Amino acid sequence: MWLDYYYIVLVLPAVLFSLFASLSVRSTFHRYSKIPTRCRLSGHDAARTVLDANGLHHVRIERVEGELTDHYDPRANVIRLSRAVYDNTSCAAIGVAAHEAGHAIQHAQNYLPIRIRSAIIPITTIGSRLALPLILVGILLEVLAPGMIVIAYAGVIAFSLCVLFQLVTLPTEFNASRRAIRAIAEQTPLDSEEISGSKKVLRAAAMTYVAALAVSVMQLLRLLLLVSGSRRRN
Repeated sequence: MWLDYYYIVLVLPAVLFSLFASLSVRSTFHRYSKIPTRCRLSGHDAARTVLDANGLHHVRIERVEGELTDHYDPRANVIRLSRAVYDNTSCAAIGVAAHEAGHAIQHAQNYLPIRIRSAIIPITTIGSRLALPLILVGILLEVLAPGMIVIAYAGVIAFSLCVLFQLVTLPTEFNASRRAIRAIAEQTPLDSEEISGSKKVLRAAAMTYVAALAVSVMQLLRLLLLVSGSRRRN
């Protein structure tokens, strides 16, 4: 029986970290979403306040189904907030809504990391689809024709584009959260305790992106070691 020790040693700990981060953001959001703010500002109102303060009156805000499905769509110029955020008056909802407004501001101001991320989405999509097939084909062909392992290395390079996407995503998300907290402090009547609650929610959410990058990096290292090992054996 063949065991993938590279997966067990490298990838599995990162996957467990990712699961922990996902559970953490959900529990933190649920905890602070049950505590309404004194000013009774809703997630929708918070996002609208931040957008209008930055001259983005044209950006619409819509309600969307699902949990933690909040996002900004730059193609439609619309922020979509989940039901748990749209009408909710908690510091958790306000933090998430302001974070998505932060993404809208990034696009309006041509924030460099988000421009890079948007530009590489097509090639990272292609790379993620081709990576594993190229690696498998390259390893199999290397058995028949020495030198064909180059196809597998092309697959590793294709997968590295996914890592690049995760790497560029990290500063984009952290910056959106910083913009959100600054906007909440300057443009809403939340007190310091409520702002602290928003910070904790956004900090927990940021860790999911750190975990996603860790999984991608460890997976890339695993694939590189598998391909290198296959070349040495052949």
